[in-house]
Amino acid sequence: MTSPLLEIIALTADDARAATDGGADRLEVVADMASDGLTPDVATVAAIRRASALPIRVMLRTAAGFAVGDEAALSRAAAALREAGADGFVLGFLGGDGQPDTAAMTRLAEVGGLPWTCHRCVDHAVDYPAAIAAVTPLPGLDQVLTAGSPDGLRHGLASVLRVAASTPVLAGGGLTPEAVGPLRAAGVLGFHVGSAVRTSWDAPVDAERVANWRRLVDTA
Repeated sequence: MTSPLLEIIALTADDARAATDGGADRLEVVADMASDGLTPDVATVAAIRRASALPIRVMLRTAAGFAVGDEAALSRAAAALREAGADGFVLGFLGGDGQPDTAAMTRLAEVGGLPWTCHRCVDHAVDYPAAIAAVTPLPGLDQVLTAGSPDGLRHGLASVLRVAASTPVLAGGGLTPEAVGPLRAAGVLGFHVGSAVRTSWDAPVDAERVANWRRLVDTA
């Protein structure tokens, strides 16, 4: 049986070290969690690369919300962040019709040239199952970060469970310990944790909290 993957949000090199010490498998590197995660600067990614040998996925997002915005700036950022040590990217955009902007995501994924995660745009789409079906086959995509609802996994768990068999789900967006068992039973092997491994977004990642999540996803 394939082991579950535990991804931890890291804002700093200290976060990266704590996540590594706690047993994480991968880091999602972002800035500005008040905006739900934006593209970090190159220096931060380089510092995190020096601090940890874990795979790093870096957010490509210039503003809150799910419009692609300045695609040219994101393309330049992708190239620079790859050079700084990114192993993959995290991105997710909606078009004016409320469905995934698959063209923009495909273009940016090609520029990045690395595996990527679709970041929660599906949860905000007008049709969740259709959005999942649209993004899953995109080139280079290997996981869909989803809570099943814009209001988080407490509200969207049933939706995630319904698509789990046909989608490479990375469960996140208010993941709770109680949700891990049903997700594992449905075949989900990717778990994304942010605020639950720290006391606040102003506080660093706590290695012991990461270790607790490591045990939970491994044994559920």
